[in-house]
Amino acid sequence: MQTYLVVRRSAWPSLGEQREADARSVLEAVRMAEEIASIRSYPLEERDRTIGSICIFEASSPEAVRRHAAAASLPVDEIVKVADTVREADPGLEGDRGILRREKQT
Repeated sequence: MQTYLVVRRSAWPSLGEQREADARSVLEAVRMAEEIASIRSYPLEERDRTIGSICIFEASSPEAVRRHAAAASLPVDEIVKVADTVREADPGLEGDRGILRREKQT
């Protein structure tokens, strides 16, 4: 499996509709579990106030990502293969925000 970013620009008029689409995506990923896994989605506020998203998937191929999107009735503007991971989860980081902990200096 390879990691892919899926870009969906100005796909929904509201965050509620994006969340409904994300729920369809997760259900379809479960159905296609041998080909794709949904990792995380980031809704984006576009300049025109519509909602887009960047979604992270592990998939067998870009074609599997496209099949998943079609089955879940989701648009796809771009699929980008991730070349490498620069930083994994680090015990020196707090939560999902990546804020470095500051240790007291003695």
